[in-house]
Amino acid sequence: MPIEKQWVVKTQGDSLIVEQLARALKIRPVLANLLVQRGIDTQEKAKKFFSPRLEDLHDPFLMKDMDRAVERVEKAVAKNEKIMVYGDYDVDGTTAVALVYKFLRRIGHESLMFYIPDRYTEGYGISIAGIDYAVKNGVSLIIALDCGIKAVEKVAYASERGVDFIICDHHLPAEEIPHAVAVLDPKRTDCSYPFDELSGCGVGFKLVQAYAKKHDIPFSELEYLLDLLVVSIASDIVSLTDENRVLAYYGLRRINSAPSEGLLSIISTCKLVPDDQHPKQAITIDDIVFKIGPRINAAGRMRVDADSNTPSGGYAAVKLLVEGDVELAKQFSDVINTFNMDRKNIDRQVTQEAFDYVENSEELKNCKSIVIYNPQWMKGIVGIVASRLIETYYKPTVVLTMNNGFVTGSARSIPGFDLYQAVESCSDILENFGGHMYAAGLTLRVEHVEEFKRRFNQYVEEHIDVSAMVPQVEIDTKINFSDITPSLYKDLMRFQPFGPGNNSPVFMSKSVYNNGDAQLVGIDKGHLRMSLMQNEKPHVSLQSIAFQQPQQFAWIKKGHPINICYQIVENEYRGATSLQLRVKDIKRAK
Repeated sequence: MPIEKQWVVKTQGDSLIVEQLARALKIRPVLANLLVQRGIDTQEKAKKFFSPRLEDLHDPFLMKDMDRAVERVEKAVAKNEKIMVYGDYDVDGTTAVALVYKFLRRIGHESLMFYIPDRYTEGYGISIAGIDYAVKNGVSLIIALDCGIKAVEKVAYASERGVDFIICDHHLPAEEIPHAVAVLDPKRTDCSYPFDELSGCGVGFKLVQAYAKKHDIPFSELEYLLDLLVVSIASDIVSLTDENRVLAYYGLRRINSAPSEGLLSIISTCKLVPDDQHPKQAITIDDIVFKIGPRINAAGRMRVDADSNTPSGGYAAVKLLVEGDVELAKQFSDVINTFNMDRKNIDRQVTQEAFDYVENSEELKNCKSIVIYNPQWMKGIVGIVASRLIETYYKPTVVLTMNNGFVTGSARSIPGFDLYQAVESCSDILENFGGHMYAAGLTLRVEHVEEFKRRFNQYVEEHIDVSAMVPQVEIDTKINFSDITPSLYKDLMRFQPFGPGNNSPVFMSKSVYNNGDAQLVGIDKGHLRMSLMQNEKPHVSLQSIAFQQPQQFAWIKKGHPINICYQIVENEYRGATSLQLRVKDIKRAK
């Protein structure tokens, strides 16, 4: 049975400020309240929020080492040095590589190549194999994206072989910064850049923006890159505030109006192109997170045989994203779509095995964390499995497997618990680790697995707040069904793009009921579809869908009152649109 969620209603905005803002902006008080909750308490702030401007982007030269990075790129371009654009194999890394590669190619630099490390043979980040490949191919400058902030020894190794590094990363640095030509990372303690929540691709874009600014290239000539940038921002789940909001806003415009050939081929595969049944269809952040991003990610997750003619891992994703020929883009899109279908099948099998393991373990039932190990599982999907286990058991989770003679794995956390510190507490028995508060990766020797389990579990036992182990649903405010109109929905859409720091508003309504048409739908009958009403005038009936919530079906079908929290969405079918409630949780009304 799923863990019962705790509903937490956010602090409501100061009533006087809400009233003044509603009057000044000519909007409903409920919308003004949503703005104040987000720290938008003046008319000027609201104007910037609703109408993001490219002019509000920060000066890229405010980032430490940016001047050095631009000078080194200038030198490489002037002398026609061979540049390798190097990045991680996930969405953020591959979009970052594609973005910088496309820009360098656009300004006429032809001595250029890109490199994505293989997840299975090289692992995450800068690899010796990658550096050796660069040396072999006459590369003198590597621009590393979405990785490298901890690659002190690797950068030194490259320097000894005559290869310079520019690092563009957004992960937390260690005490020692690599001795690269330039290290761009807004999370550096000695960096005063005004916004430190950029994606890895975002840091790469700031390098491009800085180069363009110095060479009087107008920003309009960089806008063709914003479709890649919004894919990284959405997929890497970075804060959709400040600079990211501006970049995502214009990135969505670009991906909907003039996407690159590579992205267009993925969009077509996802069936996100408007058609007779969906004439108004527009690509949203959710579409990127759940449809476009996973396909790009799948390429880097899957193992490819060395003798296969299929492009390996993330390399295929970058080939797709930089491709300008429509037919070739379609071919690469088919490749990564096949990767995605294979990933889904393996993911489903391993997830079931992981759930069976947990359910049959007496030890884990009384443990405040989950650490499981199976040497047969595929390295590329253990992070997905860890996330699935979190959704059900709501405990810090580590899923381990075997790869190239070492145990490797992914860790995921719950809100309020610092996973990185838990992993770091075991650092003396780890070969390598990295990440942040809510997600981490680690490598260790097989003989240390049991000790890692013991110490990690002990750390969680001693440091976790038991109250954090109850999943919460944050509710913005309470409203009645009569408040829900097409006009309200239209105004809510002005709050987009939604994401961390600006999540889609969650509302609560009490004592609503079903008239008996409730039904369980889906292949496994795991979703609950129903119309809901409230005893108020005017009488309003709203179609609702509750995914993975069949538990209250019998109670609801009989017309008993319930309380719900939900998001308001638009449902489109055969050209007709209607408002729908996407129910996040249900409780019986008292």
